[in-house]
Parts: sequence; structure tokens; C-alpha cells
Amino acid sequence: MNWIIRSTKKVKFHTNLHEVLKPVWNDLAFYKWILTDLDFISDQPLPINFDEDYFVLDHQEFEQLYKSNTQIIWGIISAVPNNSEPDTSSVSRLSAEDTSVWEPDHFLIQESMLEIISFDSGYTIVKFKDQSLSHKFKEYFQEQVVDLQKFNEKYIDRT
Repeated sequence: MNWIIRSTKKVKFHTNLHEVLKPVWNDLAFYKWILTDLDFISDQPLPINFDEDYFVLDHQEFEQLYKSNTQIIWGIISAVPNNSEPDTSSVSRLSAEDTSVWEPDHFLIQESMLEIISFDSGYTIVKFKDQSLSHKFKEYFQEQVVDLQKFNEKYIDRT
């Protein structure tokens, strides 16, 4: 239930949230979003900026980002249940460059139901705790996504 987008055939660029979340967006209405370690490019006003270390957005605020043509270059984006209260002091110290982002089933924010890691505009890692959402995601992207474990075995875990 961990994927890496390897192709930009269905996405204009890594990490365009509108395209990445398209197959599961309707299932995410009851989550709030935590965003940290962000670097991005956008041509419109957004509920995120470079003044804060992290952001906690409700669905409506996140939808502004989702509908925008924003490129997330670096960052950790997490959907957490509305009733959860993650430890924001640890969230501000998270980094997309942490080697653990490449570990399957390892969520940087424990409350995450979905975690997206944007890594230097070249990789988008998407992790799900919900198998049905993962299945929808894989069905939509088909061969354009690779199982994260298989990717690691081929490209990273060379010893």
C-alpha cells in the first residue's frame, strides 16, 4: 500500500496534488491535512507560505491547494482524521530527506491515513493505511506507479 510515482504521463509534474489525489479525493472529505518541510512553486495565493515550519489545514483550506496548479518540490503532506491531535512539536522537525521516508509502511506522522512525500521534484511517494484507497490509487495510475518495496529493491537496497 506504498507507491512511488515513476512517470508523469498522468501528472503534469511531480508533485501536483490535484493529479496525485484525483482517484481518492472524494474519500478524503473528513480529514485534516498536515504539511511540513515545504518548498513549492505557485502563481496564486494559498493557505501555505514560507513563514511557518508546518501547517494544519482543514478540508476547505486544503482544497484550495488541491485545486491550484501548485508544484510541491519538497514536503510531507499527511491526511489525519479530524479528531486526531498529532504532536505538532515533532511535526516541525520532520524532513522529506529523512531516509525513513523510503521505508514501506513507515509513516512519519503516526496518525496519518495517507502520507505523500515530495522528494526534489523527481519522486512522489504515496503511502496508504487504507487498502481500498490504495487500490483505487493503483487502479488509476496502473503501470505509472511502482510498489515502494520493489523500487527500493531495484534502486536503493543495493548492498
